[in-house]
Amino acid sequence: MTLLLQILATFSILSLVAVGGANSVLPEMHRQVVELRGWLDDATFAQLYALAQAAPGPNILVASVMGWRIAGGAGMAMATLGMLAPSAVLAWGMAGLTQRLRGAPWLKPAQAGLVPVAIGLILAAGVTMAQAAQGHGVLPLVVVAISTVFVWRTDYSPLWVLAGGAVLGLVFL
Repeated sequence: MTLLLQILATFSILSLVAVGGANSVLPEMHRQVVELRGWLDDATFAQLYALAQAAPGPNILVASVMGWRIAGGAGMAMATLGMLAPSAVLAWGMAGLTQRLRGAPWLKPAQAGLVPVAIGLILAAGVTMAQAAQGHGVLPLVVVAISTVFVWRTDYSPLWVLAGGAVLGLVFL
């Protein structure tokens, strides 16, 4: 299989389990592109993630910039298509299904059951990124924990967490 088809297949599979957005599959994305395939190293993965998060736009940019780094413009196209198309088709189909089943008594509990799954996946993404920031001891894990509690328990904008992360990055880099 060519590299471009491997990129498309890898990101297509990730797309189908991205409950909670692209960040929720970050640990698996790291496992696929760094550990299994060796397309990127830990430092590059973390840098590309930071670049994608700093840019305005959706979190899906992380897949696009990784595809670009792996195989140029064609890789970017394949990674973006892989992350968007399968989940879009699935969401479209599920939207129609939930409309037809909107009176079913089991539908609301099933939807509510996805919330902890999404939270767990996003928390795992934070831990994975903290581990990728090697050389700083437990500080990245502490930052993830504090950021999580701050966003969860306050009414302040999550942009304050990003600003705090930028300041910490300047101090510790």
